[in-house]
Amino acid sequence: MDQQEDCAMRRQQPVRRFQNGYKKDCYVLPQLQSSKLEAINHQSIAQKKIRIAVYLMSGVLLTMEVERSISAQHILSIVQTEAELGLSRAPSATGQPVFALWMCSSELELQLRPSHRPVELAGRWNKLLSKYGSRRGRSEEEPLLYVRRNVFLSKKDEEQIKEPKVVELLYAEARHNVQEGRYPCEGQARYASLGALQARIELGPYNAQTHTLAYFRKHRAKFLPHHYTSPSVLFGLGFGLGLVGGKGAPEARLLEQYKRIPNHSGTNPNSRKLVRKYLEFCWGLPSYGASFFHGQIERPVRGLASWITNRDQPVLVAINTSGVYIVDDSQCSLLLGLKYSELSWEMAKPSDENNPDCLPCLFLQFPVRENGTRVYKILQVFSRQAIMMDTLISVFAEDSRLTDDNVDSANQNRTEGSVITNTGSFTNKLSKFTLATFDDQGRCIGQMGSWSFQ
Repeated sequence: MDQQEDCAMRRQQPVRRFQNGYKKDCYVLPQLQSSKLEAINHQSIAQKKIRIAVYLMSGVLLTMEVERSISAQHILSIVQTEAELGLSRAPSATGQPVFALWMCSSELELQLRPSHRPVELAGRWNKLLSKYGSRRGRSEEEPLLYVRRNVFLSKKDEEQIKEPKVVELLYAEARHNVQEGRYPCEGQARYASLGALQARIELGPYNAQTHTLAYFRKHRAKFLPHHYTSPSVLFGLGFGLGLVGGKGAPEARLLEQYKRIPNHSGTNPNSRKLVRKYLEFCWGLPSYGASFFHGQIERPVRGLASWITNRDQPVLVAINTSGVYIVDDSQCSLLLGLKYSELSWEMAKPSDENNPDCLPCLFLQFPVRENGTRVYKILQVFSRQAIMMDTLISVFAEDSRLTDDNVDSANQNRTEGSVITNTGSFTNKLSKFTLATFDDQGRCIGQMGSWSFQ
């Protein structure tokens, strides 16, 4: 389809825009009923047209009537030319697109290639879930189309973006990932700072009559990650802190930070600077801009009874242009972070592919220093999505080698075993893993858990 035909189609089938009822506690927005869309009307079917919805992380959705064979690039172009969204200048300074079209459900998230055909892909989604889904058994989930950050966009390129609407959409996605535990911080103070920035952006200047402790206690889930809003965690922070709003309560810290943000004349003239500040904070988080994959790791076994009750721990594997990270999103915790310069990896197929309990896995090897000696640890991550992780890591690791040749010697001289993150404040939580240990000669000198039987 040439440009003139494209423009004619859009004039005949204008994009509709409306605010969607976004729910914070649900990562997947209200479902795009792809199987039901076939019965929209007989005329559309005869013309091989279908009405689809495309979601933005800001809670806005677009609907459009398109041909069934439409490509992901074509859909993204239609979204970016919608005047109200202001995304027409979305390419970065280096030409790498800022946004991409994603197809997602709760079990599987795929960034689509420009040539992918989303409508056809949606029709095969359940087959993809049976092969790559994070749960056992047949799933009947239907996917949604999102415009989200392009995983291949580097942070350096993103920092050069100035267009307000583009920055606002990046902010909305970052805010969501912070609240969902995908961008872990260490310490309440950092979450309080982010929550206070969000409150200032979305509520305006502090008002003593409106923005009380009771207000933020009631709306805590809107400004703080989910692990700070569950009763079990709040009781763990100290008796009554989460329920009665004591000084140590998360919402109390947030309120104090919110009060400190200077007020300016006018309604909210400084919101763009605050949005930028929020993003600048997030750029320093190791898993920022990552593609997330579902996996599970073997918990360390402590005591004989643990062999009977021990179950694998679900985790997210976050892969971005900087490295590979293991995230416990239920506790908003970064367990492990590895730069490509310190990582070796290998994917392994299941030994029994007919056994649904036998999963593919990704082996991650990295150096540490124990008792003054350099050794290597190997972590095994089980996942039906291991092949996708392997592919993405291969791309980023190769890019990293091409761009970091000049600093290889400096990397060899740094302290081994520490994780070099963007903030420098994260520590590997190796006690959370079941690991094998090898010396420089490749001999196994330490085994844990099921490694002991291999």
